[in-house]
Amino acid sequence: MQFLIAALVVVALFWVVVALMYNNLVRLRQNVRESWSAIETELRRRYDLIPNLVEVVKGYASHERGTLEEVIKARNAALSIQNSPESLAQANTMLSGALRHVFALSESYPQLKANENFQELQRQLDETETRISQARRFYNANVRELNTAAESFPSVFIARAAGFNVQTYFGIDNAQAFEPPQISGLSISGNRQPDAPNQTLEIPKIQKDFES
Repeated sequence: MQFLIAALVVVALFWVVVALMYNNLVRLRQNVRESWSAIETELRRRYDLIPNLVEVVKGYASHERGTLEEVIKARNAALSIQNSPESLAQANTMLSGALRHVFALSESYPQLKANENFQELQRQLDETETRISQARRFYNANVRELNTAAESFPSVFIARAAGFNVQTYFGIDNAQAFEPPQISGLSISGNRQPDAPNQTLEIPKIQKDFES
């Protein structure tokens, strides 16, 4: 009788441990999903600001067609990628490079640099890219926790049986890929257009908190 009771206790403890490990994996996976949503939210803001930036720059540097087409092409390529952190990180690295070229145009066009819409768009893009960098670090920290749990003994058996797959880091190989563009000292040659119109655009407002 005592042996039977001891066996029941051991079985009960086993299933309690299994349940605790499973619930922990669920919690970690949910944290990864929520932090990935924060990245997608900030990336969407970035994509929405870029067309406005291009329209402002056109008014002062319309013949810089190659630079403007490059940033639009990079933006559309990044926008088309879904649920692939590795591919999305690579696409946004390309987009960051294209944006640096656009911001560098202001060094050759003083009136563009002084334009209030351009300054506001640059400020919002800088702020958004900083928030992307912060969201990336938060997401990668959650991925690290989930991957560690999914590959550690004994929870590795629960993870494999329940389909908790190892997740991919976002931009971990290039930690500075989403830092705000630095335009100091850069210059792109071109002719100025002194009579360019002073455009007025609706600039999207950026919230101060991540959306979960």
